Amino acid sequence: MLLIQRLITPIVFFSQRLLNDPMLLSMSGLWGVLWWLQPQSLADMAERIHWTTLAVLTGLMLLSRALELSGYLTLWGRQLLVHLRGERRLAVGLVLFSGLLSAVVTNDVALFIVVPLTLSLASMAALPIGRLIVFEALAVNAGSSLSPIGNPQNLYLWQLSGIGFGEFLWVMLPLGVGLMLLLLLLVPFAFPKASIRLEAASVEATTRQQKPLWAALIGYPLFLIAVDMGWVLPAMVGVLLAMLLVARRAVFSIDWLLLVVFVLMFINLSVIGELNVVQQAINVMRQWPGGDISVGVLLSQAVSNVPATLLLTQQSEWQPLAWGVSVGGFGLAIGSMANLIALRLARQPGIWTEFHRWSLPMLGLAWLFAALWKNALAL
Repeated sequence: MLLIQRLITPIVFFSQRLLNDPMLLSMSGLWGVLWWLQPQSLADMAERIHWTTLAVLTGLMLLSRALELSGYLTLWGRQLLVHLRGERRLAVGLVLFSGLLSAVVTNDVALFIVVPLTLSLASMAALPIGRLIVFEALAVNAGSSLSPIGNPQNLYLWQLSGIGFGEFLWVMLPLGVGLMLLLLLLVPFAFPKASIRLEAASVEATTRQQKPLWAALIGYPLFLIAVDMGWVLPAMVGVLLAMLLVARRAVFSIDWLLLVVFVLMFINLSVIGELNVVQQAINVMRQWPGGDISVGVLLSQAVSNVPATLLLTQQSEWQPLAWGVSVGGFGLAIGSMANLIALRLARQPGIWTEFHRWSLPMLGLAWLFAALWKNALAL
């Protein structure tokens, strides 16, 4: 009887998490439908998974969780609120910080830093935490479009194009600056000028631990350097072992199901991209106004911007494609994996609705800006 209970308990737990997780539920259901339509072996499915991306994601999740558990994010968040006492000023500060940080350390890494920091503000003041995180997700999509190393699709297209770092930056500069300005124009509509009242007692009670803090601060640059040198798996294993030694709670409290979501995404989106109907739709969309920019935008809404980039590189010039998939990161949450990471890290009720409330208008504005800029250059 005890053995049966031990077998049933994890099944019941996973079933409950599945039912309470819309993204995991939808990806699992889609995988079942696609497998029924096009059966695949485990080896075929494994080849569709970007294992390097999962390893990097795991390392970043462990490091950011250790930083969050150290308690110092709460301290830094209080100092931020002291200097930015207005809600709108705080939103502008976080948007600029997120956007600029994403251009340097990639959009995913930026979110693993700014989202836990923002969550720590909830214990200090009554703030629209979910909306702030939504704007941070939009900010990293905008800011990362500027840099060759800002996001996976830019890095891939930069290597594919064979041009220099500065030349790529110059091509993307109008888009990156334009997207950030458009996002800042939305801030007054989302955040009032209301002053922020601090709740000092909750901050003073926060316990701070130096071991997880130093493990995260030292681990972040070492991990990123190792990843840049191609040592992804050893770097991830090193972070895991280090956390087991100095911050074991971080290992057992990260969102491991997020990795399951990404595994299913890689499989599902790869299969969808190979369907004849998708390939035919790409050829049709290429005839629409905006050309390759519009194709990149629309395909990103269906399969996310990184898979869209991989699908379109053989048929599109890299410059309009880079603009299109960058704009395509807005709109639906699936448009960019950074969106999904931000929403999962947020753990805020109603945040999916809040995200689309601002991301869909941002998509329209960004798409219009990109199309008008292209037409202006063509004159």
